[in-house]
Amino acid sequence: MKKKLIRLVWFLFIAGIILIAGVVVLIEKGGMGEMPSMEELENPSAATASEVYDVKGNLMGKYYILNRSNSKYKEISKNVTNALIATEDFRFEEHSGIDGIAVLRAVVLLGKKGGGSTITQQLAKNLFPREKTGIFQLPFVKLREWIMAVKLERNLTKEEIITLYLNTVPFGDNTYGIKNASLTFFSKEPSELSVEEAAVLVGMLKGNTLYNPRRNPDLAQDRRNIVLDQMAKYNYLSAGEAAAAKARPLTLKYDKQIHIDGIAPYFRQVVEQEVKKWCKTHLNEDGEPYNIYKDGLKIYTTLDQRMQQYAEEAVDEQMAQLQRLFASQPQIRSGSIWKKEQPARVLKRLVEGSERYKNMKDGGVSKTEIDKAFATPTKMSVFTWSNKDREKDTTMTPMDSVKYMRSFMQAGFMVMDPLTGEVKAWVGGIDHGFFKFDHVNIGTKRQVGSTIKPLLYCLAVDNGYSPCDNVSTAPQKFAGQAKLYNAGGSKYGGMSMQSALAASVNNASLYLLNQTGIRSFIEFAHRCGISSDIPEVPSIALGAPDISLFEMLWSYTMFPTGGINTQPRFLVKIEDKNGNVLENFVPVQKEVINSNTAFKMVTMMMGVVDRGTAKRLKGRFGLSGDIAGKTGTTNGQADAWFIGYTPELLAGAWVGNDDRFLRFNSTALGQGAAAAAPIFGYFFKKLYADPASGYKNGGKFTAPEGFSLCGGNKDFYNSAGGGTSYYEEEYEVIKRPSTSEGRSGNQEDTDIIEEIPTLDEIR
Repeated sequence: MKKKLIRLVWFLFIAGIILIAGVVVLIEKGGMGEMPSMEELENPSAATASEVYDVKGNLMGKYYILNRSNSKYKEISKNVTNALIATEDFRFEEHSGIDGIAVLRAVVLLGKKGGGSTITQQLAKNLFPREKTGIFQLPFVKLREWIMAVKLERNLTKEEIITLYLNTVPFGDNTYGIKNASLTFFSKEPSELSVEEAAVLVGMLKGNTLYNPRRNPDLAQDRRNIVLDQMAKYNYLSAGEAAAAKARPLTLKYDKQIHIDGIAPYFRQVVEQEVKKWCKTHLNEDGEPYNIYKDGLKIYTTLDQRMQQYAEEAVDEQMAQLQRLFASQPQIRSGSIWKKEQPARVLKRLVEGSERYKNMKDGGVSKTEIDKAFATPTKMSVFTWSNKDREKDTTMTPMDSVKYMRSFMQAGFMVMDPLTGEVKAWVGGIDHGFFKFDHVNIGTKRQVGSTIKPLLYCLAVDNGYSPCDNVSTAPQKFAGQAKLYNAGGSKYGGMSMQSALAASVNNASLYLLNQTGIRSFIEFAHRCGISSDIPEVPSIALGAPDISLFEMLWSYTMFPTGGINTQPRFLVKIEDKNGNVLENFVPVQKEVINSNTAFKMVTMMMGVVDRGTAKRLKGRFGLSGDIAGKTGTTNGQADAWFIGYTPELLAGAWVGNDDRFLRFNSTALGQGAAAAAPIFGYFFKKLYADPASGYKNGGKFTAPEGFSLCGGNKDFYNSAGGGTSYYEEEYEVIKRPSTSEGRSGNQEDTDIIEEIPTLDEIR
């Protein structure tokens, strides 16, 4: 029995060694994720950045692993290297990449006395950051980093390792590398750093937000002093020198190194994600999938930098004005909105999801201390519309900063060629530096309000309805529903389709939905390029579904193109680093409606701009010629939309807040015509004022040969007062207190008798 037990132990021991060796070999061969070559480990710059170009071949930016300025070992003060070794890895000169004692200590004490990673291991992780991993994958990821650390130790000197580490490590305020950090926080070269300045920077490595000396000077000074104590402990400083350095105040000479985010940052962000998907299915000359960050791809896009500039300026001009009006509302100005139940829940989630909160929690700070820190005034930089840099230094509590930043209204604006699908301009938000969330891309969905109505009208026209036919504005009863639905507009009586669309009469849309069928409309919307879920309920006629701006523009392409639906595209071609074309991207088109139906819709949607809810657009911005489009406004003014087109371009704007409870109290300010349409107006005013743009004011749509709008009926607005402007009538209605708080979708017509149920109620 004893011999069997001994044999079993030996068997398990040998099997364990073989298993570990097998795992090591598998990792080394790249079986558990790409293993970088020694060339890449020695010289990360060997990984060639991919370049992205606009439609005219101008360089717009690059995609790379890290952007940094490098220093040589002799250009870095010994104060820095001594502080780093004393704090992070005091046996750095003795081990060969893995510190067995530190690993054992970390395992036994569960990391309470520090982790087991050496500077070399941290370097490996910095050069090739971990992907998101589960608990079962983590040991293999850690083993991979150990293997890279050993390879680094075998091929590089200790000086080279510590230099490479200091050149790649992230510091606070979006700075990478010791040179950028030294210039940013102390306005001096790394070779000039004093011992206490070096201790500040090295101290930041434990948490570059928590111990950022600009944001949290007290915490940064405490951490600096710990580093100085470590330097004294390991004889890099005498006790007297450490005490003297600790006694000196923390003094910054802050000079933020200008980080040029580049033109069209939101656009470049979505291009990056699209090319990463492309890379997964295309192999390089080594038989491996292309890597956007290392393979030096040349990515040519459809973006027009001139139009992008005008688009960004248009968003800035409108949103700066709008924000002043929004912030002046009593609940926003006083902050009382955050005391309500839902906003309070959202605020708690935002605080606990903030980088500051997570860093403090990860650093072992108690909940009481975290709450105290969030209530303590702190120096910080926040977004502002008050200067051209869009940034101001101020002092406020972190809690107030969350409320302040969250209360900024956001916008999305996209311009495209509806025939070719080329995206010409893409503005995903008000400032990419502070607000990374993109409000244009297909994944960002909001209730679309009345902008969905042209699709419903189009389906009706394509099935035999004439724009001049009268439609009912009476309440509607749908099959399987027990009650009448009345979303407003009964006062108009019978009216023509074109008048109903121009005035955005809700009950007319419900009537047309009843005639075409809910399921038929959903299928038609999907054929037009909308992939978002559309529930099978009557309120979809009013714009209750959540759909992205990207999809809505896609669906509108069929109107100005004579019925051709074109998928928006932003890639022209991708080349390898040697200029060989890897793929050309061509328009994806299909005919959805015939040219007569398309032009009937163009004519009706021109009525929206000429006589309807967007009537003020042309006069205010000096736009002549033909413009067609549709406004949209959702419950409580949470979303404002305008999608419009000229004979050459299609553009759409969304305006709102990321939290739907933050919105205008006044429909006059928050509706699509007032909040979103001006972005369209500012853009085209700027574009037409520039002769070099190639676009001219005054273009006209061309009707198909033999076109007849109403089968011989010449009366464009043949009911409800002929050419009456419904905009003024609607404006008088919407000035009254609204009773539509619980209603989904469009809120441009507010004559409510029974409320349409919200999507939440339906679900």
